[in-house]
Amino acid sequence: MIRIPRVHAPLLALGALLAAPASFAACTYPRAPSALPDGATATQEAMVASQKEVKQFMADMDVYLKCVDDESPPASGKLNEEQKKEQDAREKVRVQKHNAAVGDEEALRDRWHDILVVYKEKHPAK
Repeated sequence: MIRIPRVHAPLLALGALLAAPASFAACTYPRAPSALPDGATATQEAMVASQKEVKQFMADMDVYLKCVDDESPPASGKLNEEQKKEQDAREKVRVQKHNAAVGDEEALRDRWHDILVVYKEKHPAK
């Protein structure tokens, strides 16, 4: 068993981070709109402002998803068992992050749709 002195362990960890490819850079998860209006009582201005926030979140989420999808590209060449396990683990995490983000997008889309339906019922087009 190889013992790494405690002083050297943080330096090794830092070196590993610096040596990691750019594709492993952290993707920034977008901030969802803080509050959506009540469709029954919202003004048109509030609905338009909220719609802009929802659209911006969706656009930011597209950027996030692209970043996540670009994470941990498949290694080229022949991999040993340990490398295959590492690659599989990274891919599993990437897929989980992607699916969770898509789930958040769909939840916000559905919530916004419900608010819009209520708003249109309370404010029929003239």
